[in-house]
Amino acid sequence: MAQKTKRAMTGAECSAEAMRQVNPDVVAAYPITPQTDIMHAFAQFVADGTVDTDLITVESEHSAMSACVGAGAAGARTMTATSANGLALMWEIIYVASGLRIPMVMNVVNRALSGPINIHCDHSDSMGCRDSGWIQLYSENGEEAYENTLMAVKISEHPDVLLPVMVCQDGFITSHCVETAETIDDETIKNFIGTYNPHYPLLDVDKPVTYGALDLFDYYFEHKRQQLLAIENSKPVIKKVFEEFGKISGKNYDFFESYMLEDAERVIFCSNSSAGSARVVVDELRAKGEKVGLLKMRVFRPWLNEMVVEKLKNAKAVAVLDRSASFGAIGGPLFMEVRSSFHESAHKPSIINYIYGLGGRELDLDQIRKVFSELEDVKNGNTGELLKYLGVRE
Repeated sequence: MAQKTKRAMTGAECSAEAMRQVNPDVVAAYPITPQTDIMHAFAQFVADGTVDTDLITVESEHSAMSACVGAGAAGARTMTATSANGLALMWEIIYVASGLRIPMVMNVVNRALSGPINIHCDHSDSMGCRDSGWIQLYSENGEEAYENTLMAVKISEHPDVLLPVMVCQDGFITSHCVETAETIDDETIKNFIGTYNPHYPLLDVDKPVTYGALDLFDYYFEHKRQQLLAIENSKPVIKKVFEEFGKISGKNYDFFESYMLEDAERVIFCSNSSAGSARVVVDELRAKGEKVGLLKMRVFRPWLNEMVVEKLKNAKAVAVLDRSASFGAIGGPLFMEVRSSFHESAHKPSIINYIYGLGGRELDLDQIRKVFSELEDVKNGNTGELLKYLGVRE
């Protein structure tokens, strides 16, 4: 039986603890706020000899991802971490990693992209990578960042998947705040992760392979089609890994996680730390007899539209909260996905969008109460503006 320990940890320390237990062969990284605390903590594990990892300190994030791709192609279990502009500097190699089908886990501490320069939380960095071919998991708190990181390794390395995975958590809000987190003993995690058996490693000289070959119109399309199939294949794999880890942790994990949804007429859909705040208001309004609920997103890529429809089938009005803007579109990234999911559905709730929290602007309980209040009008057919801005000075 798994041994569990509760202690006060920051979200960054939770991610580093998961990395310690994974004990990857190679970690290549470059510091950037607010991710740096993850690598500071992990570098201490390396210095203390508690992991066998080759830690490569490179000259940029572009180099970090390049080194990870090289290590992964060679057959090494590989991990890294970054934020915002660092992720943007990796951009070229982000696509290379997924295109070459390199299993890898990267902790992304969500931070606003410049400019203007901002070091605080929004989701513009990871949402900008939504079509890069990476699987994306989102974390409400440090404990979820720990759990998601461990599960991401199993998902990424599965022979039906072989794709890199981003594990996201909110910059400063989660990464630097201290909460009680429950971790699981090393032996249990070691057995859960298992031994890495790389597919087509470059260092297997008896079976020579080529990585990074020129791929023009003769085969490029077919290789992209294989990536599309791989991320489709990841859906049952993710579900299976969630179930397997749930037996260890005693929790239930899903792509989208319901709270008070069975009879909820007004629902907020959101991700990461905002879900914790929304849950407080749901409890408050439920105590007053109001039929409200929450649907939290854990997995953004791949997207399970049929699950969204099933989870929200009883809702009359839904507010999708996006912590990033999609300039020139009809709403934020999550809103477009949720709304699109209902396209073929005969019965659908009224769905509106709120852009909030850009650049670290606080989402407070009064703002969430306001959303639920405005959803009452939406429920009664008075939709009003489809896209609204929460907490901004107009």
